[in-house]
Amino acid sequence: MDTLTLAQVAVLAAASALVGFSKTSINGANTISLAVFAAVLPARESTGVLLPLLIAGDVLAVLVYRRHAHWPTLLRLFPAVAVGLVAGTLFLKYAGDGAVRASIGAILLVMVGVTLRRRRRTTGPVADGERAEGGHGGEAEPGKEAGERAAGADGTAPGPPGRRARNAARAQAGTYGALGGFTTMVANAAGPVMSLYLLSSGMRKLGFLGTSAWFFLIVNVTKVPFSVGLGLIDGRSLLLDAVLVLFVLPGAWLGRRCVDRINQRLFEQIVLVATVVGGLQLLLL
Repeated sequence: MDTLTLAQVAVLAAASALVGFSKTSINGANTISLAVFAAVLPARESTGVLLPLLIAGDVLAVLVYRRHAHWPTLLRLFPAVAVGLVAGTLFLKYAGDGAVRASIGAILLVMVGVTLRRRRRTTGPVADGERAEGGHGGEAEPGKEAGERAAGADGTAPGPPGRRARNAARAQAGTYGALGGFTTMVANAAGPVMSLYLLSSGMRKLGFLGTSAWFFLIVNVTKVPFSVGLGLIDGRSLLLDAVLVLFVLPGAWLGRRCVDRINQRLFEQIVLVATVVGGLQLLLL
């Protein structure tokens, strides 16, 4: 890692503040920080510098939203995430910086397209009403609505009660979990993937934030030994982190102040827009 100029440090500091902001408000906005770090630093090295900052933001997010997590969703995701982590580690070992950036950017944009298509198909008075209900801080159980809508939708008799819902939930969790594990290992870019999964599952704002906070704390801590083994985290990267982490704290405070002023519809729109922006930046960088 070469010596950084004052201007580069200032840009990284702003991106670090956005890390804190995204952890306590708009998770998808974190892809902008990812693109900034990859632009200022070599792509591979940027992942090692960013990881400890993300963990600091995760700790703050868990302290704020820990009571709103939906643990069945987390337990459904983790097996597929483990597979994605292993695949991402192997990819990162052999891929160059350009391949890393392009692959992550393409994945994010594809996931946005899938989510927008699903939302257009399920928009309606009944779906909107269902999404407003549910426990766990107001979020509906992921997979429940999709299964209920699928049952009998083609004019045939539904299967045993709950079977389609469970199968749909497992398939969705497997797909997003594997993608999340891969993208978080390769470029710390699982934020948009998990955001899209939680939004498509009908999860409300506080449940979204609590579930994602615990998910990323657990997954990011798990990634540390892999990153050290790949040489992505070393003494130089930690020295830079010691400076940049000071900017994560005010960003997290600002995010917590703003989240209560953002309504659900605007919240989802901002997440999707931030995901598109971050994906394009990675793809075109």
